[in-house]
Amino acid sequence: MSMTLHGERVAAIQCALQEMDGLDGWLFYDFRGSDPLAYRVLLLDPGRHVTRRWYYWIPATGEPVKLLHRIEPHVLDELPGEAQRYVSWEQQRALLSSLLRNRRRIAMQYSPLNAVPYLARVDAGTIDLIRSFGLDVVTSADLVQRFEAVWTDRQLESHRYATEALRRIVDDAFAHVGASLAKGRVLTEYGLQQFILARIHDAGMTTSSAPIAAVDAHSADPHYGPVESNSSPITRENLLLIDLWAKQTEPGSVYGDITWTGYTDKQVPAKQRMIFDYVRQGRDAALSFVRERVASGHFPFGWEVDDVCRNVIRDAGYGDFFVHRTGHSIGEEVHGNGANIDNLETQDGRRLMPRTCFSIEPGIYLPGEFGIRSELDVYVSERDALTYGKPLQTDIVPIL
Repeated sequence: MSMTLHGERVAAIQCALQEMDGLDGWLFYDFRGSDPLAYRVLLLDPGRHVTRRWYYWIPATGEPVKLLHRIEPHVLDELPGEAQRYVSWEQQRALLSSLLRNRRRIAMQYSPLNAVPYLARVDAGTIDLIRSFGLDVVTSADLVQRFEAVWTDRQLESHRYATEALRRIVDDAFAHVGASLAKGRVLTEYGLQQFILARIHDAGMTTSSAPIAAVDAHSADPHYGPVESNSSPITRENLLLIDLWAKQTEPGSVYGDITWTGYTDKQVPAKQRMIFDYVRQGRDAALSFVRERVASGHFPFGWEVDDVCRNVIRDAGYGDFFVHRTGHSIGEEVHGNGANIDNLETQDGRRLMPRTCFSIEPGIYLPGEFGIRSELDVYVSERDALTYGKPLQTDIVPIL
């Protein structure tokens, strides 16, 4: 990448810092790849060989500064700013103290009480060191979200393509199951997974890991993954859950991620229909809440959306069977670095931001019986919350 591109990124970071009340700057720190977010935000190659500690200080105003070991003086060459070099740990601390002199409040990849572990990339000892200079260290959570999770128009278009393609693949997968059963062909969970993978590749997409295809008790395991040697056959009167995620192969493309359920008979049993309805109600309540808040210009926190969804399922008496967060950020990685829809595994205190995307995917999992999850993706614009890959699922699909 050119110096111009990196210079533009640093200038954008400084503009963001100036909008943050009382924030003197953003300090990046890495040791042997300990902070992948630093590489992503600063547009650095994460595969570079780095064995010594480096720091990169971006003040709200003024010239950035690099603090590098003399053995590796070129690891940040593409970034603008003065370079200072150290050899000993004493030199490192002295230069760092001087660099941050007269500063009061700085951002780092730190999460108070480790509330958002996805952001907690700087070790406690380094935080202690920075605080020993008399500085207040605050979380860079919203800064990271702004530079890592906000999409371009091209990325939004890639998401629309991915979700619409995945939605077609769901229909193809259910049709494949129905045809196999009608003709008496043996089809296993693994075989269906491989069918879905082939369709993903046919659509010009790639995926970080294989999709989920799970029947009956396996669908009650949220992260079940079929393997060739121990995969259940898909037979009549099975509850079938498929969860699939993919993105286009062009650099910068972002993921779509959806989950659908079907039943291999003409009539879906009452219990499965009831559980699906509770899941759907929670999903739709969360989506409506986001839409109402965004339309009013008041973007909610991730934990608030989780509460809205989870309370519906709790009120139905199945709260103990909803064992994961309501949703996750979506970006170039299927689990992105923006706000998650979570007040269970973590209390995500990040606000949703315009031009970011996340999943809403509540589930109820009954051990030894079956599990129902319904997942859609929500893209938040300045005044709306949009979903692609329609129609959204409103009932379990009877496959025969």
